[in-house]
Amino acid sequence: MTEATPPPLTLAVEHVSVRFGGLTALNDVSFSIAANEIVGLIGPNGAGKTTAFNVVCGFLAPSSGTVRFPALGRENLKPAQLAKAGVARTLQGVGLFDHLSVIENVMAGAQSRPGGGFFTSLLGLPISSRREHLVRDEALAMLDRLGIARFAKALPGSIPYGIAKKVAVARALMGQPRLMMLDEPASGLDENELSDFASLISGLKDTMSVLLVEHNMDFVMPLVDRLVVLNFGQVIASGPPSVISHDEAVLAAYLGVEQ
Repeated sequence: MTEATPPPLTLAVEHVSVRFGGLTALNDVSFSIAANEIVGLIGPNGAGKTTAFNVVCGFLAPSSGTVRFPALGRENLKPAQLAKAGVARTLQGVGLFDHLSVIENVMAGAQSRPGGGFFTSLLGLPISSRREHLVRDEALAMLDRLGIARFAKALPGSIPYGIAKKVAVARALMGQPRLMMLDEPASGLDENELSDFASLISGLKDTMSVLLVEHNMDFVMPLVDRLVVLNFGQVIASGPPSVISHDEAVLAAYLGVEQ
């Protein structure tokens, strides 16, 4: 019997180190994400999760090593290049445009697609009225998919935080990404919102890969296919949650359990 061909990689972080003067924030970090896989990047506070996320996003240049996007034949992308390369991200803060309605925020996510030009309409520049109507219909369908269509006309400042987080995801999805990167999506959410968000993230893997940076173990464990655990800027474990949950190094570093 021949072995099944492994799925193609969406992201490959290879031997990445980040140094700030005499401080090493990441030390020879490597991990990958396959097509239609959800990978959780976890670790205690100060482990290097945010630094790793910022390197993948292009906010930080690695001191050494490479961030590859194999399907694109690209590496070490800058933030402005991510969306057109099929990479979407949400940050710890919601980051919505306060002066735009919810549906307009979501429509803005289509800007990165070929023919995108929603912002030209906001500036009073010519745009295809038909295209704008199509994008608006798609944005409304996206809000409906996430169960928040009733907030379409609201301004971000008037909606609950959990809803605003879903709006940020809806905007990112409008770019039709191959890879979705979520930075601490569980922060600030109550129990019901966490359950809703977990269902939303789980459904994304049907059409894309997901990198989930999170410190809430209860949230991330049942959600991901694989975990990468950082501590003091190094990968100390990698594998399925069932294995990681019993890993002695992880228990000691992340959960404060003595080895």
